[in-house]
Amino acid sequence: MAGKDEQMQLVTFQLGDKLYGINIMDVKEIQRMQEMRSIPNAPPFVEGIFKLRSDIIPVINLHSRFHIRNLLTSEEDKLLNGIIILDIDGMRLGIIIDKVSRVITVSGDQVQPPPQIISGIGVEYIVGVVNREDGYLILLDIRRLFNSRELQQLEAIRG
Repeated sequence: MAGKDEQMQLVTFQLGDKLYGINIMDVKEIQRMQEMRSIPNAPPFVEGIFKLRSDIIPVINLHSRFHIRNLLTSEEDKLLNGIIILDIDGMRLGIIIDKVSRVITVSGDQVQPPPQIISGIGVEYIVGVVNREDGYLILLDIRRLFNSRELQQLEAIRG
């Protein structure tokens, strides 16, 4: 992700009871939760699609993908849930999040290798963790979240 002396900006969000971060350069925008159209025969982790301007955006439910419980939220907190629109090598897709947090800057020397056991998302999708006062921030590598076959399926869904 970044060298020891480099700074990186991360978009942070809550998924279940954990805080995650992804490189801001991979994020195109954050949208409020949209009404989606389901897709027959789509992989089980695909929530559906919605139209964003002229793009058809497949939306991934990381809760389903990684067997993470939804965060129990108040009506106020539900206003903070939404969809992060990512760009993975030119393909736009969305991931559902429980709660958008904020953009933070961390230095490369704050990033530690992931512990062998992290509940929920597999260690193969994690770049590292940042130890914070309020717990760990788990850094995801969005390019590892989907294998090439899954990316082809997502591209086919876009039409």
